[in-house]
Amino acid sequence: MDVRKVKVGNIELGDGKIYIQSMLSVPAEDVPGNVAQAKALQAAGCEIVRVSVPTLKDVRLIEAIKNEISIPLVADIHFDYRIALECAAAGVDKIRINPGNIGDDERVRTVAHICREKGIPIRIGVNSGSLEKDILAKYGAPTADALVESAVYHASLLERFDFSDIVVSIKSSDVRTMISAYRKAREQTPYPLHLGVTEAGTERMGVIKSAVGIGSLLCDGIGETIRVSLTEDPVKEIAAAKDILMACGIGGGVRLVSCPTCGRTQIDLIGLAKAVEERVKDIDLDITVAVMGCIVNGPGEAREADIGIAGGRGKAVIFRKGEKLCTVDERDALDTLMKEIDKMRLSAD
Repeated sequence: MDVRKVKVGNIELGDGKIYIQSMLSVPAEDVPGNVAQAKALQAAGCEIVRVSVPTLKDVRLIEAIKNEISIPLVADIHFDYRIALECAAAGVDKIRINPGNIGDDERVRTVAHICREKGIPIRIGVNSGSLEKDILAKYGAPTADALVESAVYHASLLERFDFSDIVVSIKSSDVRTMISAYRKAREQTPYPLHLGVTEAGTERMGVIKSAVGIGSLLCDGIGETIRVSLTEDPVKEIAAAKDILMACGIGGGVRLVSCPTCGRTQIDLIGLAKAVEERVKDIDLDITVAVMGCIVNGPGEAREADIGIAGGRGKAVIFRKGEKLCTVDERDALDTLMKEIDKMRLSAD
């Protein structure tokens, strides 16, 4: 199904780019702390940031944060439609609220009206713990079909009042359920999809679960925005999201490939690979760099790499697209590689 384009601040979901999101984790009453974290997330590469607004008093966060960042700001609201109205008046870029949870039709109509008037989209956020009692009873568990039915229901409440600037998220902590739900949602709704595995866990397993769930869908061509949800500093979510995009071949940046070592390896391949990874992590160049442990097979196995090293017996071969450029002492291999990458960067400019 074709994806409807939805503007969120200064970006447009559905334009072919995948946008990275995160959420502030500072208590709502700490305004300076929320502002500082929002700035840190933007500096790390976050492209949409969400803030929880639990009370009317906390609406003050919207102006304070927007004055300090240039990326779109989303207000996360539960139950109280008045908070949505005040956040809209304060200039928020998107509202996350489930229409079925804010009361009668008149309240839904009022929120839809002010958001349409101000060009503010609404994100419907469905997860395993938010399912309506009748839908949960129908399916017996928070299945993929149950999650999608709930999302479609909430969207219909907004559509009833001629509102269609909608973004949908259908999250589950179960990776298989999450993947299935988003695939079904893409077949049933035209709205941009915000991907994520909710309650994914601490950094180690949270990144793995997110990579499997989000990555599978991105490889299917599904999803317009992503969030890696970690029980961690949210800045780490941005790095993980970038890595997932890169692993899926989406976006720029240096992709590192390296062999797992074997009995033929005669250099410190692990140390060299880590050193290369560190040196290239901030380079904005869409290339693949290979670090191989065998001069005999390395260049051939990594011939698709734009540039690479293959080492052995104190020497290293620098190669490009499988063709040897030069042989250097192992101690000079890293610096020589970086000089070649610098040349590529200059030619790209």
